[in-house]
This record gives sequence, C-alpha cells and structure tokens, in this order.
Amino acid sequence: MQPNGTSDQNVATKAMHPYAARVFREVSERVPWEVEFLQAVQEVFETITPVLEQTTLYEEESVLERLVEPQRVHAFRVVWHDDAGRVRVNRGWRVQFNNAIGPFKGGLRFHSSVTLSGLKFLGFEQTFKNALTGLPMGGGKGGSDFSPRGASDREIERFCHSFMTSLYRYIGAEVDVPAGDIGVGAREIGYLFGQYKRLTETFSGVLTGKGLNWGGSKLRPEATGFGLVYFAQKMLERRGEELAGKRVSVSGFGNVAWGAVKKATELGAKVVTLSGPDGYIYDPEGVSGEKIDYMLELRSSGMDVVQPYAERYGVEFHAGRRPWEVPVDVALPCAIQNELESADAERLVANGCKYVAEGANMPTTPDAVRILRQGGIVYAPGKASNAGGVGTSGLEMAQNRTNQTWTAERVDTELRRIMTDIHDMAWDAAATCGNPGDYLQGANVAGFLKVADSMVDQGSV
Repeated sequence: MQPNGTSDQNVATKAMHPYAARVFREVSERVPWEVEFLQAVQEVFETITPVLEQTTLYEEESVLERLVEPQRVHAFRVVWHDDAGRVRVNRGWRVQFNNAIGPFKGGLRFHSSVTLSGLKFLGFEQTFKNALTGLPMGGGKGGSDFSPRGASDREIERFCHSFMTSLYRYIGAEVDVPAGDIGVGAREIGYLFGQYKRLTETFSGVLTGKGLNWGGSKLRPEATGFGLVYFAQKMLERRGEELAGKRVSVSGFGNVAWGAVKKATELGAKVVTLSGPDGYIYDPEGVSGEKIDYMLELRSSGMDVVQPYAERYGVEFHAGRRPWEVPVDVALPCAIQNELESADAERLVANGCKYVAEGANMPTTPDAVRILRQGGIVYAPGKASNAGGVGTSGLEMAQNRTNQTWTAERVDTELRRIMTDIHDMAWDAAATCGNPGDYLQGANVAGFLKVADSMVDQGSV
C-alpha cells in the first residue's frame, strides 16, 4: 500500500463503509508519510463494515476519529555519555494510544529503525490485541532510535537511566505499564526499573518483563511463541487436524521464534527453518533438542546472523533469502513487520502451505495477505495469534497487584486459556459477520467492539 497518493487512497477506501472511508481519507491526508500506521488503520477499517452497517452509533460518537488519534504522544531527547565520555543524543517517544479498557500497555523498542510512524502503528495494533486478551489493558508503545547492539553494558545502563528520567512522570502501575520489545530485554528492563525506583522512591509494577527475583513472571520470554503455537493448534483442531507431524517454517531466531520452536516441537511438529538478516537455514531433521538451546546462544552473541547454526549442524544456509520458499504445512513469521511479501505468499500457496499465523507485528504485507487468503491458506493476524506475550504481561501485572508469584504451570495454563479464548472470540465474530473461519475479520471486529463500546460508555473523552 502507498497511502500517500490520491489514487491509492481511492482504491483503499472502496472496500470500506462510507464512514470508515471518510475517516481514512482524512487521516491519510493529515499524515501521508506515516505508511506503517496507515497500513494498520486500513486493515481494521476494511474489516469492520458489518458492524458499521448495523448502527450509526459509532459515527454519531465519532469513535473512528478518536480511535486513529493517540490520546497523547510524549516525545523527548535522550542525552547520555558513551564510554569515551562523548555526549550522545537520541530521540525517545511514548505513544499512549487508548486506555478505554485499562492502563496503557505495550512494549518499548530500542532500535535504529524506530520512528513515530512505526510506534503509532504498533500502539494502534496493541489497543485491539490487548482488548482480545480479555484483560484490563489499553494500548501503547514507545521506544528510541538507540540501538543496544555494539554498546557496552555501562553505555546501555546510562542510556536507560536517561530515557527513564524523561519518561517516568508519564507512567505508573495504574497509568501506563511499558514492557520489553526489540532491543529491550531483561537487562534493559532492569536498568529502566532501577531508575524509576530511584526517581519515585516506590517499588511498583510499573514495568513488565522484570527479573524473576523482583516481580517478574515465569515463562515471559517464551510467552509470545508459546501463545502463537497454542493459537495455531486451535486453528488446526477446528478443521479436524493436529499440529503433531506437521512441517513448520519459522522466521527469526529471537525470543518469539525460540518460544514457537520450543512449543511446536514439544507438541510433535517439526520446525525446519530459522532466519536472520543474513538469510535462512533449512534443517530437514528439525530444530530440536540442543539446537533450540543454541538459538539462545546465537541471540546472546550479538551477531544477528543464523549462518553459524548451519555451520555447527551441517545444514543448508541460503544467504539473502527468506524461508517461505521451503514446502511446509504451517508458516509462522516471527521476525519483523512486512517480512512476508507477495512473492513469498505465492510460493507458500504453490508449495501447499495450509496455515499462516503471525508471530510478529504485521509481518505480512497487505498484498501478501490477499494472496494467502485467495490461495486458500488459513491466515491469522498478529493481533490475535501473537497476543500471548502481552497476555502474560497482564498476568505479571496481576501477580504484582496481589504480591504473588505463580508457578510456570499456572502461567502456562492461563496463557493457553487466553489464546483459546482469543481464537474462539475471533471465530465467533467472523461467523456473526457471515465469514466463518476468517480470523482477520473476526479479530478486528471482536477487538473493535470491545474498545469502541467502552469508549461510548465513557463519553466524549
């Protein structure tokens, strides 16, 4: 999609209800450069037509106009010293998108590619994803164009302290609860929490993804990948199939991919690919046993490549290519947004893939989604299938509020329940719209109704 052109806007709005089309044109004209954000808005607006046809209430209350505008955006500079004593300056943001159903909730991303457009897209998506979990969490996202890669621990600590010094006034356990994301793991969360504690002189559940010794939840690193596989398992079960025995392709090799490989293998599937910026590996025997542990070694090495896996285990490495050309039954994109493009979707269809469930945020381009769906592949959007991470963050918040620490078994049980409920909610909403099995429409409609109805209940705020 290229939403900054008038002809492209006209094409996009043809599939929308007139009210949604008008609001989409307005926001496209207002921020034509925010391509990722507009892509996310378009996807939702194209699928909620049945809801808008049933009532004029949302138009009368200007719900869509309010939905596409963050409640507030905090932008700030982050000044810190590197190990050589030089002053460095980065940009930081916190997009507090919508708190109609609970405190703002969403990750912090530290990466050189971070922009306001990307954070708005992620915050918009997060609003509906969090609604689907059934937990009281609104939507938000934040981060900085600082990249931890190549920085020393002390440089990362100084950066995190400076970042939190600018952010701490605007967050809190009942206001906004950030978490980790790309570039923000347990180390960064620790430094951020320490500075928040120093500045506020309080110990509260203001962040999730904390260390287990000081308020974190078991299974949080694996949660997104585990939840993704639980959702995919329900997709297959609803169609009379089992995940056991299926060949699965996974992209990425970070926490999401690691959790997905771990759980898929545990349930009897065979994961045959991993990928990085350098290309992908093909392991026909499956990524299992010590190979799964080696994924963590790769991640901690800081090299951001998967070729060492191929060298260590004597499997194929395909430089500069994506894993979607390998024939599989199930594809799980777990890397970055827009990683699965039209040509990739065509290969998946041609090779007989039957299911695609997103582990990353919007990893499939709109044209690729269309090709997958037209090709008969059952497709699940990330706001439904990768909600396990934020769902477990919500469980961490619950543990913090009650001063409890749950067992891994209890967390896993609750996570499976959340993902099952999301699957069934999306399935039922799609059926109500006359499109049973359409997880894209079902997830968007179910999430929209919960957020929109809450906004209407609370008045024009």
